[in-house]
Amino acid sequence: MNDYLRSTAMLDFNKNPIQNLIQERGWKQLGNGNKIKNCYEFVQNEILFGYNKSDRISASEVVKDGYGQCNTKSTLFMALLRAVNIPCRIRGFWIDKQVQKGLIPNWIYTISPALILHSWVEVYYEQKWYQLEGLIIDTKYLKQMQLNHPQATNFCGFGISTDNLQAPCVEWNQEHTYIQKQAITENLGVFCTPDDLFSQYEQPISRLKQALFSKVIRHIMNRKVAIIRSQ
Repeated sequence: MNDYLRSTAMLDFNKNPIQNLIQERGWKQLGNGNKIKNCYEFVQNEILFGYNKSDRISASEVVKDGYGQCNTKSTLFMALLRAVNIPCRIRGFWIDKQVQKGLIPNWIYTISPALILHSWVEVYYEQKWYQLEGLIIDTKYLKQMQLNHPQATNFCGFGISTDNLQAPCVEWNQEHTYIQKQAITENLGVFCTPDDLFSQYEQPISRLKQALFSKVIRHIMNRKVAIIRSQ
């Protein structure tokens, strides 16, 4: 299990933003189940759903941003778990771009790649690996999406892909949690660290489009997310 507890350039849990947070919250003094629950709920609701400049930013950078998406939230969640001695790993996927429909203008959506690199964290607890994806979407945003689509069950778009929009499994109650699982098209396997995953796979777009996303498109998406959340 030592490999699932080590720090890396991305899992930089020895940095002050991570260590100070853990000390302030008193997470090291909790039992393992509550360690997972507290770290999970922090990443879910205090790190709002939003798009960072890159999938490859470190956990301490995600804390400073105060928001994240599937890949960056996974990095932060892993760093917090390892900092409190909970083994974890990351699993990579390709997902259908439809999960982002509604957050970006149609002309950008039309020319964007069909698949998006996605990940979730797997946590080892009481001799079982739990798949925890449900923390991607913060509760306030999810509740507003439920109000906006009261008749929807099987739903894909606006950062969500679930077969039960009104009651998705997103709370940590010692079971798997999911919020984008329905959009998965291919399982890329398990990786010990996000550094390993993102050194082998990256978003299937050119450097020019990567720069455009970082400088322009993500800000459009973040504004849309903020508007929905504040409705």
